[in-house]
Amino acid sequence: MAGRKAKAVLLPLLAWPMMAVAEPLVVGGAFPDRRPEGAPVITASVRDPAWYARALRGILPPFQESLEFLDDQGAWYTPFDRPGAPGRYDLRDWHERDDLRPRRLPE
Repeated sequence: MAGRKAKAVLLPLLAWPMMAVAEPLVVGGAFPDRRPEGAPVITASVRDPAWYARALRGILPPFQESLEFLDDQGAWYTPFDRPGAPGRYDLRDWHERDDLRPRRLPE
């Protein structure tokens, strides 16, 4: 009885690598290392005062030198200028809070 159970479990596991190799892996078109013809291209990134105000929300001046990466940010995605987790993890006050007790600032 135990031999049948072992075969029932082992045979599909042994056949799985062969099934995985049989299917071709498609990465993204014929030339995955190149942008498609006619794809939109970002030519300029606007970083006006409103953009900096949003990116630096919840950070008190004087700003640390480590924030200079914002000058070179461009139009790349960064989680730094978007709301993160809510509640007690919302250190920069991106989310509306029900609890209006003042927070302790980092020292």
